Amino acid sequence: MSLFGQDRSFLDALTPQDRRALLAEGAPRSYRPGEVMIRERDTTTYVLALLSGWAVVSVETERAARLILAVRGAGEVVGDLAAVDQGPRSATVTALSRVDAVSVSGGRFRGFLAARPHATSLIMRQLSARLRSADSERRSLASATVLQRLAARLAELAERAGRTQDGGTVVELPLPQHDLAAAIGATREAVAKALRQLREHGVVRTANRRVTVVDMRALFRLAQGRGFPGGGPPHKPPPTV
Repeated sequence: MSLFGQDRSFLDALTPQDRRALLAEGAPRSYRPGEVMIRERDTTTYVLALLSGWAVVSVETERAARLILAVRGAGEVVGDLAAVDQGPRSATVTALSRVDAVSVSGGRFRGFLAARPHATSLIMRQLSARLRSADSERRSLASATVLQRLAARLAELAERAGRTQDGGTVVELPLPQHDLAAAIGATREAVAKALRQLREHGVVRTANRRVTVVDMRALFRLAQGRGFPGGGPPHKPPPTV
């Protein structure tokens, strides 16, 4: 499963004229970190076109736990499923950082799509990709270990939101350990144990809400369920002075 959308976001895939037309249909909105933008099971149908910042999409499980389905960023739209089928919201969307967006009513969004077959095709492709991602997630939860799922998530975060620095790829998305746990369907304790293994083998370094991937090849290997390279004892980092 992918936490992120397709490589090219919905707004970026629109023509400049269509993008301006869509944004002109709505009103600007801003959200603080931690603020709920869309709530699961609500009957609202507005769509949010994200202009900046990061938001997380999550659902409540039967055990009242939180499962993170996706991370959405600038150029993407959220809330489009309810706007299209006019059913209850299927997930909660929460701002991870400050988010600036344009809110478009469900009716205006449907009218926008009806007049633009290309935009409708993009939305259908997006919904299809998310369905395939959900199917992949179910397989992963049934068969992959916590370490394997965490490695896959960290590799994806590093590729999509990381920057090269300090001899590795630094990820500074505001995802604390409990959110990482929610993103792979595991407990916080299990994620802490898996992170410790990754640190001991020299695959990652961690700090407060920051992960530096030191060995991307090893991370991909673990995500594929192939174990640590060499299968030897953990790598011990050099002592700090």
